[in-house]
Amino acid sequence: MNFLYYVLATLLYLLALPYLLYLRFKPKYKDSIPARFFLKHNPSFSEGGIWFHACSFGEVRSLSPLIEKIDPSSLRLSVITQTGFHEACKHAKAEVRYLPFEIFLPFWIRKQKVLIVMEAELWPLLFIVAKAKGMRTVLLNARISDHSYASYQRFAWVYRWILSHIDLVLAQSEQDAQRLQHLGAKLVQVSGNIKMFGTYTLSHAYAKAEGKRVVVVASTHEGEEALILSHVNLLPNDQLVVVPRHPERFLNVGLFLSEYAQNQGKRYACLSKQPTLDADVILCDTMGELINLYAIADIVILGGSFVEGVGGHNPLEPAFFGVKLISGASIFNQKVLFEAVENSITCKIEDLKNIFDSIEDYPKSAISHRSDIAPLLEQILGS
Repeated sequence: MNFLYYVLATLLYLLALPYLLYLRFKPKYKDSIPARFFLKHNPSFSEGGIWFHACSFGEVRSLSPLIEKIDPSSLRLSVITQTGFHEACKHAKAEVRYLPFEIFLPFWIRKQKVLIVMEAELWPLLFIVAKAKGMRTVLLNARISDHSYASYQRFAWVYRWILSHIDLVLAQSEQDAQRLQHLGAKLVQVSGNIKMFGTYTLSHAYAKAEGKRVVVVASTHEGEEALILSHVNLLPNDQLVVVPRHPERFLNVGLFLSEYAQNQGKRYACLSKQPTLDADVILCDTMGELINLYAIADIVILGGSFVEGVGGHNPLEPAFFGVKLISGASIFNQKVLFEAVENSITCKIEDLKNIFDSIEDYPKSAISHRSDIAPLLEQILGS
């Protein structure tokens, strides 16, 4: 099975080469494609470290509470996306790499003490090669949503094969644990969502304009800005800040917000060119600012929850700052986190207008409980 998969992956790589060469010229992939698929400036890790693998910006950031407890000289971080790479590089003494495409892993991977993989990064050869080189393997923050469980079951034999190479699976909930066991995971323990261990510190403190009510529309996806704003009646003293989830959408969202502001008779600015909050409608087009904006927000509308297929985004971050918190009803990927938040409001898009109009009648959100990270670290390291 392992050899057959390697052959198929090699054939896929060869077939995809023309497309990969095309993609490498797109800004979103200009660093990641050469590094992952051609090993450009992407050497192997030094041996003997503690290796975390995460896909992108959000997953890397959520690992911070664990990473901060580990000797920086032992830290190895691999990622998939460019935004994830830039976030990982903030851990100055860590070795940071893009994870190569699977056919390179048998030659690229060097033995580490443990491999910890975040969530759904189930690359078969990553675990197979790690085990072959004598590493302990851990799947962290594992979950299977209602939305995706049926597809997992259809390919249960594939997941059983992958999970057989994982020593410990740390699931977000009891339901996730049961589903993973059904799919063949050997040792499953419930550890909760790693984001519940997070601490939130500001990288920049924005001055809040006197008399303004700050409304942050956060982590929006394609078409969601227009959908949300068409169901929200802003007050004259409201200051709107929109934060798209993906940086490649900044330009198009900026064009939309500029037109929206003009139609509303409001002033528009983007944060990268005007790093103060002195406009009425603001596009946050820089990464890593969301926490800073939550800190001054009065109302947060969480995106990724009013469109299908995303499953919502992390409510703990805004709840930490006690905002009035609204989310769409599609939160299948964040159920565990929403259970840890008091007074969050979930609604269908057709109900958003009435809720927003009466938002002052709702209590502020709060995190109901937090967890100690020390036991989780012991589970991961096997100590």
